[in-house]
Amino acid sequence: MQTGSKIYDVAVIGGGLAGLSLSIQLAREGYSVVVFEKEAYPFHKVCGEYISMESWDFLQRIGLPLNDMHLPIIERLQLTAPNGKAFTTSLPLGGFGLSRFTIDHLLAQLAIQSGVTLLENARADDVVHNASGFLVHFTTAAGAQTANARVCCGAFGKRSNLDVRWKRDFITCKQPSQNNFIAVKYHVQTQWPANTIGLHNFKSGYCGISKIEDGKYCLCYLTTAINLKNNHSIDGLQQNILGENPALKEIFENSTVLQGFPVTIAQISFAKKTQSQNGILMLGDAGGMIAPLCGNGMSMALHSSKIATGWIKQYLRAEINYAQLEKNYKHQWRKAFGSRLAAGRLLHPFFGNNRLSNLFVNTFCALPFLAHSIIKKTHGQPF
Repeated sequence: MQTGSKIYDVAVIGGGLAGLSLSIQLAREGYSVVVFEKEAYPFHKVCGEYISMESWDFLQRIGLPLNDMHLPIIERLQLTAPNGKAFTTSLPLGGFGLSRFTIDHLLAQLAIQSGVTLLENARADDVVHNASGFLVHFTTAAGAQTANARVCCGAFGKRSNLDVRWKRDFITCKQPSQNNFIAVKYHVQTQWPANTIGLHNFKSGYCGISKIEDGKYCLCYLTTAINLKNNHSIDGLQQNILGENPALKEIFENSTVLQGFPVTIAQISFAKKTQSQNGILMLGDAGGMIAPLCGNGMSMALHSSKIATGWIKQYLRAEINYAQLEKNYKHQWRKAFGSRLAAGRLLHPFFGNNRLSNLFVNTFCALPFLAHSIIKKTHGQPF
């Protein structure tokens, strides 16, 4: 696939939820789409693996047989403070559990069936925007190659080599050391209510647990790099810091870690991001990342693909120009997610701070109606 070969209608960098669902929608409309994924399916990603019910109908429309998969339906939230005090409430919309290992693989199969050119083990190294569209430079086992496309979308997750190469604002702005986050994920066998997602606070972090497919549970936590450094290892961090929360200590002591875990990611940033860069539309976490405690990153990624699909189709049909495509996508993206991201940023400091977390849970126990109001601010509607 060298320069001068087929010109695709759309090139998508990143084969996660946003990239794959975008490619499926466009391919089914008859457009030629190429997706570059640096890994090979199936593979694990660091993610909370709770999906808001706002995504259920959308996923079924693009071909995932959710009704036949017997997935755990999550209707309740248990929130614990570092001191172990718990608050439990219903979730107004609710969600379901499904691992990235499974959902990404299923979406990849649907993409191929829909006619998408899906390139695995293909790392995008750079994208050049010129008068005729976009030139994507990428590397596979066969060496350096290029591909041409009329539209290019970035759906490469929380942080990528392209973010660094392009010196995106959230990369170049100096972040306080306490805002340098890491995340650790396990799949475990344990005892936990199948209809409940747990969110457990500890010093400088929080840990979520919820059931996924095949009787497994996703156990994933976020904390600062300093916290890990001060405790020398993941085991030390979990024993010395997470274990101070009695609820978390019990979970870790009574869980069996499944093979291949933990998986980790570092240098996570919740700073504001732009929804386009060098003419490239940014989807999912590449366009803006909500704090995991809000439990909606996966749904936002899927929804962003639906928004992008509509405007890309109008551009490819010559109904709008490229400047209008960028402007309209960014406007609708911010309308859909801006207030949710703002709510997530406001809530984030209350979690992982012992004093504030204890106060937060005590307040919810005394005034439970506040919890429902806050939960609604971080959730959307079915799309």
